[in-house]
Amino acid sequence: MSSARLRFERWALIGSGGLLVALLLAPLLALFVKTSPATFLRGLEHPQVWSALKLSGLTTLASLVIVVMLGTPLAWTLVQTRTRFGRAIDTSLLLPMVIPPAVSGLTLLLAFGRRGLFTRALGLESSVAFTAGAVVVAQVFVSAPYYVQAAVSAFRRLDEGVLLVARTLGAGPWRLFTEIAIPLSASSLVSGAAVSWARALGEFGATLLFAGNLEGVTQTLPLAIYTAAESDLGVAQALSLVLVSVAWLMLILIRRAAANKGSAATNGRGAGYADSTLSPNLERRG
Repeated sequence: MSSARLRFERWALIGSGGLLVALLLAPLLALFVKTSPATFLRGLEHPQVWSALKLSGLTTLASLVIVVMLGTPLAWTLVQTRTRFGRAIDTSLLLPMVIPPAVSGLTLLLAFGRRGLFTRALGLESSVAFTAGAVVVAQVFVSAPYYVQAAVSAFRRLDEGVLLVARTLGAGPWRLFTEIAIPLSASSLVSGAAVSWARALGEFGATLLFAGNLEGVTQTLPLAIYTAAESDLGVAQALSLVLVSVAWLMLILIRRAAANKGSAATNGRGAGYADSTLSPNLERRG
């Protein structure tokens, strides 16, 4: 094959990929170029901005705690379960990732709204809908699958030999989970939590339908951007820059965490890790 043909094929591949890069980065570039420092600072002075920032910070923190506290043992259980029922649950948990956000909001409303299925079944006189609690529920609904799937993938990559040694040393299910599985998968769990938090921060459709768009009550950053875009574009641009900057920071942190994956293996944290972790405890018990 001639050198000219090789150069042509190489540049054809680069060019086709470059078109997609341009399509993905051009809108972000426009946001930064079209938003001057004066516009950004003026937008941040709007009272709507800080109430939305505060609400988003508090609700996403609450949803992240719920997702991590409940999602980590769920992921471990799914990995340990080899039945068809476990696989069905694993697949079903992916649904919030692929269904439209409007559908997510509608399903939450039908389940937990004032006349929702579970609200009536539990005999509740009031529902969580259109409150700050509804924002948290919506965020958990859409973001939990991202963390659970990351945790499942991390736990499945664990060396079976490590788990076998731990069981041989007398580790029960709880100690195996807390003292072996979580420490060896920590970097992946942190990455999954960051992605889940970022997804919760950007949630819009489900929150709008289930929690509403009440300023100071349920209006998160994405909803504030939607509202501001109709009246004051500068405020919308300032809020958008905040979200993009946070997302960019999350990506950097995730990349750094991903770069540390496998450090457990390279640092010798294999079967010897289980031995060194569990043996002293067993000796003290003896």
